[in-house]
Amino acid sequence: MTTLAPARGRAPGPTHRRRPTGRRVALYVLLIGLAALYLLPVYVVLVGSLKTLPEVNTTSIWTLPAQLDLGAWGSALTPPLQNAGGIAPGLVNSLVMTIPAVIVSSIWGAINGYALSAWRFRGSELLFGLILFGLFIPYQAILIPLLTSLQVMRLYDSLAGLALVHVIYGLPITTLIFRNFYAAIPSELFDAARVDGGGFWAIFRRVYLPLSIPGFVVVGIWQFTSIWNEFLFAVTLTSSPRSQPVTVSLQNLAGSFAAQYNVQMAGALMTALPTLIVFILLGRYFVRGLLAGSLKG
Repeated sequence: MTTLAPARGRAPGPTHRRRPTGRRVALYVLLIGLAALYLLPVYVVLVGSLKTLPEVNTTSIWTLPAQLDLGAWGSALTPPLQNAGGIAPGLVNSLVMTIPAVIVSSIWGAINGYALSAWRFRGSELLFGLILFGLFIPYQAILIPLLTSLQVMRLYDSLAGLALVHVIYGLPITTLIFRNFYAAIPSELFDAARVDGGGFWAIFRRVYLPLSIPGFVVVGIWQFTSIWNEFLFAVTLTSSPRSQPVTVSLQNLAGSFAAQYNVQMAGALMTALPTLIVFILLGRYFVRGLLAGSLKG
């Protein structure tokens, strides 16, 4: 009678899974509790948006709705004529303004980061420091000159002017991220491309740009979230509903007389939904891309 030999590279005998220790279980319980605590406002807003206004005013914020009612969602988008305007035009305006601003600031930041990391020149470190200085300028300090400049350029109360402001104000962070990302790329690739006769744009297009997908994911998520959620520029640099983004439209849902809390909750959820979708689709690449440039630079 012959016996089968154990497979090569596999230890004989039964394998035992590693049981979680008490400390690990306690850590999981703590993390789950903190996550639940963090999501409590989301639960309150979601439940409130599915209730009627009398039910919101008479029941606890924790109780589930007696029956699902989507009237608040429709009213938040396009309310009756006697009420304030809905957020549907603001959603369209935010998309029209945010997407070009993200694309332009990302590409511009990539070019800046490439030039400052690969093509070192006299004064490049000083220029990089001046660009980063823009990160520390508060919005409130530049509102008046910014408003005057947009009026002179005839871009006040326009989506183009608002997008231009976000592009310029986003350049410091996009330049920083791409500069650190490109600094982690081996210099041998750049030297080999120079030996082959590649110029500034040829090396960027054929060598650096194909390697930049993680960096563009990080910058895209960061810029999309920042621009979409921004309120101060939106309410200061626009004056008419035709050019106001969704954050201003959401604020206008408050109304002048009676507060419709269920409508406001539905509007808040719809306003947050695009950024949530972006994080769900690309969130796993965010940390990976963020760490891609942290080894050097």
